[in-house]
Order: sequence, then C-alpha cells, then structure tokens
Amino acid sequence: MPRLKRKIDEFLVNWKNSLDKLPLIVKGARQIGKTDAIENFAKNNYKYFVEINFVLQSEYKTIFANGFEVDSILHNISMINNNFEFIPGETLIFFDEIQDCPNAATSLKAFNLDKRFDVIASGSMMEINYEEIESNSVGNKQDYTMYSLDFEEFLWAKGYSAQQIDDLYKHMLNNILLSETEYNVMLLNFKDYMILGGMPAIVAKYIENKNFSGILSMQKQILLDYEEDIAKYAVGLDKARILNAYRKIPVFLGNENKKFQISKIANGARKREYNGVAEWLSSAGIVNISYCLEDCSLPLGGNYNPDNYRLYFSDTGLLIASLDDEVQDDLRKNQNFNTYKGAIYENIISDMLVKAGYKLYFYKNEKGTIEMDFFVRDADSLIPVEVKANDNATISLNKLIESNNFEDIKYGIKLCNKNIGFNGKFYTFPYFLTFLLKKFLKEKDD
Repeated sequence: MPRLKRKIDEFLVNWKNSLDKLPLIVKGARQIGKTDAIENFAKNNYKYFVEINFVLQSEYKTIFANGFEVDSILHNISMINNNFEFIPGETLIFFDEIQDCPNAATSLKAFNLDKRFDVIASGSMMEINYEEIESNSVGNKQDYTMYSLDFEEFLWAKGYSAQQIDDLYKHMLNNILLSETEYNVMLLNFKDYMILGGMPAIVAKYIENKNFSGILSMQKQILLDYEEDIAKYAVGLDKARILNAYRKIPVFLGNENKKFQISKIANGARKREYNGVAEWLSSAGIVNISYCLEDCSLPLGGNYNPDNYRLYFSDTGLLIASLDDEVQDDLRKNQNFNTYKGAIYENIISDMLVKAGYKLYFYKNEKGTIEMDFFVRDADSLIPVEVKANDNATISLNKLIESNNFEDIKYGIKLCNKNIGFNGKFYTFPYFLTFLLKKFLKEKDD
C-alpha cells in the first residue's frame, strides 16, 4: 500500500529550503508516524542519510563522551559505523528516540553553529525530559509537534483530493448547505475516523482491508504500550499513581461533570500525591488537558484554574478501545453512538481542536446554570463552542451570547449532527467540519 500523506511532509521540505534553518526537534506521542515521515523526507531530499536510534542502538549513546564538537561526534559515529557518509550540504543526520539520550539534544547547539549538516531529532516521550533538553539547546533549535492523523489526513488516505476538501470549506465559508450526498458520505467517513482514531498503522490497515478486522487488537496493544512507557519513563513520580489516573480517564469522561477528580481515582487519594500526574500524561502525548476558565473573558491563557480540568484521550480511537467490549462491538458493527456518546463526541472535538492548533478550555459556573464545552477565539472576540450529541436546546450557548455580562463574546459555534447554518447568534456546523474551523475564523470576515 502507498505511504500515507502527512502534513509534516510539506513542513519538512519548507524547513530544508529555509534560509535561517535551525536543527529541528519533532515531538509527539509514540506510533504517530514521526520516524516514517523523517525517513521518507530523507530518501527524497538528501543523497546521504545518517540515522541513529538511541533505543535500538544504545551503543551510540557514547558518541558524545569526548564533548560536543561536531567533528568529535562524527568521528565517534564513524568508529561505530564507517559506512556513514558525512558530506556537507548533502547529508541529513537523524537522532531518533532522544528521550533515551538527552546529550543528543545538547549537541544541537554545536550543529547549529557548525552549519555543515542538516539535523533532525525526535522522540516519543521526549517532553518528559524537555526541561533539560530545552535549557541545553534554547535558541539553537526549532520545534515541531506532530500528532496522529487528523481528519483531513484521514480523508487524504481515503483518496479525497485537496479540491474536494476545499469544496467543503467553501460551503462552510459561504454558509451554503451541503447536499444530502455530501453530508451523509462525510458523516460516515467521520464516524469511521472516530472508531479508528488516527494512528497511521491502524488507518493503513483499515484502508487496505476496507473493514475493522484486526483494528481493536492493534489499538489495545498501543494502550498497553503506553502503560509500558509509564513504567519505563515515570521518573520522580509514583508509577502506580500515573497508571491509576490513566486507567480512570474513560470513567471520568463518562460522568456528566467530566471533571478529573483525584479524590475518586482511588480510596484515600489526595491531591498532593497526584501533583504533576496530568501534566506527565499530557507531556507524553497520551492525553489533552482542558482547563476551566475562571470567567468567560479574554485572554484565555491567563484566565483559567489549573486545579479544575478535564482529561481527554489524544486519540479517540484509543478511548473507544479502552471501553467495555460490548460498547466497542456496538460502535464497530452498528455505529451506534448512543452509548457513551457525549464523551465520544467531546473527545473527538477536543482532539480535532488540538490538532488544529488550539489549547483547550471549558467553563462551568458555580451554580451550574451555564456550562460550555470549549472556547476558541478570533482576532477580537471569545467564541464559545458547544458540542451536541443530539440536536437539542443550546441553553448555555444562548445565555453566553445574549448576556451583557460577557463582553468578549459576540457569537458562538454549535457542533452537532446538523447541516451548515447561521441564525444571527451562532454558526451551526456538522462535527466533521471542525478541522476547518481555524481557517474559517481567520477568513470569514474577509
């Protein structure tokens, strides 16, 4: 099967051609396709490729033993493998799994000052040690965060063209209803994407087989791999507590409140014992954190409660794989999202917003009379985003828009199983157009 097209492909070509190029660090969770993308890029853009994986080839951890001068590093690499070619301007050096060798990140400063070779570093759990990496290479590297396939990349995998996706966007931008065929086909694609998630190996298997055969076992293996990562990399935190929190995420998402409550993780669990656990899971790329706003006003980044948050799986297919077998069978065979549907729809929207470049925030006032799933913004206004599993009343959305207490809110967005529309107060979009939301908010007034 042909390799899946990824958005990082274009980014890497632009990086190579940039005049002020810095060594690149590609960050992201395990098994999202980082290594494949970089190897493909190297094959198509360089004459020589030096690839070192510090997990599989631990002997290379010693290449920095004599310091960080580039010639010293290259000498030591050549002592281990004298088949590598180091030709200035024609060789790409790729340090993979650098979470197992932070010295590789420290060396980026030397490579940047040297300028003879293009260098990319990557790692699946790298953010866990990122303070050390950041302090040693600040100003001498560029970061790129990669995720599992977003919905647009999934559509590419299914053979949809850029023109067909642009046609969807034009309907959105011009407030034109999608035809019945367009709507039904895209909704079916979207439900498949929810069940599968965006892990490249899983999507590739589905595209090849044209069914869900074997998908669940692959997803469950990734969930187990995450548990192994917790056991291996959770330094300084109680591994059992991180595992407890990780395994409870589907339970909290199934609650109406959805708030992640440490007191309910285990009997006698205390907040101070779990400090840093959510942040660890987020840094590992396993979850996305949504923080509760103190009030509905701008700016978002300085207006939230760090102790009041919800945790979402960073890949909705993995959330579904973590549920009861009966729920999984129902979803795969019948695509019946009535069971646990609120959590699934919220999780997929959180996933799509993060992949579009948004941070996650929600709101719930003390009385519980106003609750909003997410917030985004345009140039000068705060935009509440309500996710509806059913097309029922939008009480909170209307209150936020109509009240004089929320000056930064001028309009809202409702995401549901309903065609495109605007009623003068909020836009209605089908779930599957969420991946185009940031572009829409930037261009709609133009």
